[in-house]
Amino acid sequence: MRVVFVCLGNICRSPTAEGVFARMVRDAGLADRVTIDSAGTGDWHVGELADPRTRAAAKRRGLELTHRARQFTRADFTRFDLIVVMDANNLRDVKRLDAPLSAEVRMLRSFDPEAPVDAPVPDPYSGGEAGFEEVLDLCERACAGLLEHVKSRLRA
Repeated sequence: MRVVFVCLGNICRSPTAEGVFARMVRDAGLADRVTIDSAGTGDWHVGELADPRTRAAAKRRGLELTHRARQFTRADFTRFDLIVVMDANNLRDVKRLDAPLSAEVRMLRSFDPEAPVDAPVPDPYSGGEAGFEEVLDLCERACAGLLEHVKSRLRA
């Protein structure tokens, strides 16, 4: 199964979700069956590492984020089975590419049974350190549900 996480610039939320989910997939012994990536709907940060505050928050939780930002493209609809977006704007931007929807497209927090319907993962870029910790908390909760979803798809 191939999963891609998508946010705006691919330097805060989506690389965080990618790192969190990659650890969960490894811990579940599924690394050989699940491919994970992330991308941004915009091209401002292509080639850059995740924001230093993102990497610092992740490192405090034992995650090393080495992904380099890239832009989400129409080709990703066929490269991935599941496209996981961080908020309604990302969802709109992904769908605006008008590609054939062979991939499942979902908001990340839809995998968290305690999250409100259509709940976003807020963008911490313009805020303080607490926002980056909140993103990690939200990603950890939602990725646990995502892992169960992926496991069920792998069994099907």
